[in-house]
Amino acid sequence: STMIHGSQSGTHDRNIDLKAFDDTKIGVKGLVDAGAEKLPSIFVRPREDLSKEFDTCQEDLAIPVIDLTHVRQRNSQGEEIIRRVVWASKTWGFFQVVNHGIPLEVLDKVIEGARLFHEQD
Repeated sequence: STMIHGSQSGTHDRNIDLKAFDDTKIGVKGLVDAGAEKLPSIFVRPREDLSKEFDTCQEDLAIPVIDLTHVRQRNSQGEEIIRRVVWASKTWGFFQVVNHGIPLEVLDKVIEGARLFHEQD
């Protein structure tokens, strides 16, 4: 089993370990390719750094869904869609789009292209 070890002493310096890992130029893909079976400590947040917000689960959270049916209209519906896109981008950083008019075949090709891109060496 392969593992890139960080410092394990009580005076663990994450910045030194991050620099050492970065200097190897191996990257996360390199860890996988090397058969790493354990996550290096530099990728694990120390328990004392975890904030309370991560200890609670809000079941009412939902990714924003934006319906683009009326996006081309120059009226209040079109303006509301734009406001929702801006809000979702600022608040969440992402959102789901429905009724965009992009054929399923095109979406499948885009997803396949992205998958192939990430499989390159």
